[in-house]
Amino acid sequence: MPGPSGVAVRTRLRLSAAEAGVLREVGGLLGSLASGDLAVRCRDGLAHDGERWAVRKRALTGRSSSRWAGAITRATHDQWALARRGLAAYIRGLEAGIATVRHRLSLPIREKGTKRAPGGYRSRHEWHAKSRRLTVLEARRDRAVADWKAGRVRVVRGGRRLANTRHHLTDAQLTEGQWRGRWETARMFLSADGESGKRYGNETLRITPDGQVSVKLPAALAHLANASHGRYTLTHTVAFSHRGQEWADRIAGNRAVAYTLHHDPDRNRWYVTASWQRKSLPVLPLHAALAAGCIGVDMNNDHLAAWQLDPHGNPVGEPRRFFYDLSGTAPHRDAQIRHTLTRLLHWARQSGVRAIAVEDLDFDRDKTREKHGRRKRFRRLISRFPTARLRARLVSMAAEHDLTIVAVDPAYTSRWGAQHWQKPLTTPRRKTTRHDAASIAIGRRALGHPIRRRTAPPRNDQSDRRGHRTVQAGPSARGSEETRPRVLGPRTRCDGPGRGANAGDQCAQNRSGHTAEHESWHQDSPPLSL
Repeated sequence: MPGPSGVAVRTRLRLSAAEAGVLREVGGLLGSLASGDLAVRCRDGLAHDGERWAVRKRALTGRSSSRWAGAITRATHDQWALARRGLAAYIRGLEAGIATVRHRLSLPIREKGTKRAPGGYRSRHEWHAKSRRLTVLEARRDRAVADWKAGRVRVVRGGRRLANTRHHLTDAQLTEGQWRGRWETARMFLSADGESGKRYGNETLRITPDGQVSVKLPAALAHLANASHGRYTLTHTVAFSHRGQEWADRIAGNRAVAYTLHHDPDRNRWYVTASWQRKSLPVLPLHAALAAGCIGVDMNNDHLAAWQLDPHGNPVGEPRRFFYDLSGTAPHRDAQIRHTLTRLLHWARQSGVRAIAVEDLDFDRDKTREKHGRRKRFRRLISRFPTARLRARLVSMAAEHDLTIVAVDPAYTSRWGAQHWQKPLTTPRRKTTRHDAASIAIGRRALGHPIRRRTAPPRNDQSDRRGHRTVQAGPSARGSEETRPRVLGPRTRCDGPGRGANAGDQCAQNRSGHTAEHESWHQDSPPLSL
């Protein structure tokens, strides 16, 4: 998997009451301009082009500046594109639900399902209700497809969930003033794009090497400036503890650095985020990354099961489990994921490997409630499973530790891992779980080895008097009693299996009482040369 293309670091910004008031006024003005620009962009739809972009930017330049206008129009276009992708995902989800309902409606009542597809509905009443729901889903799909073709998107600056919370303040345990503060904060715009070649990499929102922060005020608020050239300089300085040296090297070379000011209304704190792009580094070849083996990781609801494998696919040492808690708020879940991945990466570096193998999971088609029906706990499980966030975090954090992430096909890793590895690795002092065995299957698939173990030799002699071997076909397996194919090759002193005259005659080879055993023995006459 390719490494991250950008970097973002954040630190706290300490402000006085007067400075916070100025930033709120600037963010509110720019936020109103961004809201109007987003409305224009949504009305243009698919008819938008470069000329329309230039018209929007010229309309914003007079009330702010050319750089603020460029940042607003670029953010507007990104937000419209994000809503467009969300609409496409919504259509895919509806189509998956429609296909599942149609399949279940076509089956008889109480028809049992398979592991790949659900069965029929339990009762006639449920079948009737789902037939009506199919009509609702198709109507929603048709409206969404019509919006997609027309280029219509529905976007709420500040968030639709926060907008709906205004009507349920009692349930959200918020007052109208608290909600208003969150709403105004979410709709502010205080983001400035970086520019290479400009002083300290940003001409609009500038941070000097000693941490001095200054903001270029819009034209409508130029009277609030306390420095030359219409700039407002803050009193307190900032410092980036994480990646601080990398940030200092960039601004010292006047390379582009983008900044975003953010206000947290719950804590009443201000933060500044610095971000920049990285040059795409050459991806390490797969054989070089796996030269020292890898660590297979099986992602689960509450922990990561990991096991180190050598280059030959053999498990080394003991399995490791890294637990996390996905309950609570989104920041809490994100912190749990980061803490878990930090422990995993530190163990990987101590182990000496350079690659971590993970499953390329995608639950988009499985999250529809139409597929799993009444299994609410399972649907809730896969809905909150952080596949995309965990994978993105792992890729970005592994790049800093010089580790490579290898994504493998997740098909049958848990089943085959438990079938071939769980029992052999279980000892009186070690309980090997199904997830531990799955991590071995994932690592072996990344290394290019088959998941099943090597055939074990007989324990006594060449005959299997204690049963079949590890991967030998059982007596009930189809085709296990057929004749072995004749192997072509040079003849030796002894005919090997499948090489003699009776290679295809099972009766002559394996069965006692064969007619050949009761025939009279005749010796050929000696040659005349003797």
